[in-house]
Amino acid sequence: MRMLIATLLATASIFSPLNSFAQSADIEATIKTVDLTALSLTLDDGRTYKVSEEFSFDGLKAGVKVLVFYTMVDGSRIVDDLEIVS
Repeated sequence: MRMLIATLLATASIFSPLNSFAQSADIEATIKTVDLTALSLTLDDGRTYKVSEEFSFDGLKAGVKVLVFYTMVDGSRIVDDLEIVS
């Protein structure tokens, strides 16, 4: 029975769609630019991070240090959560 469960779990992890398409990560950096039209942030690492339409840009401007939790989806960095670092 244990062997069957282990085989099923291994098979499920191989065929999981999130396994190859999404990768979660985080970064602590300073905001370089905020683009309200494109719904994105560019950090001092030179990369752009997209946010959802419901995202609140309150308190975010160039020079603010943030901790960004994001997921890579189809080559784009999508912000899952963001915290302002003191």
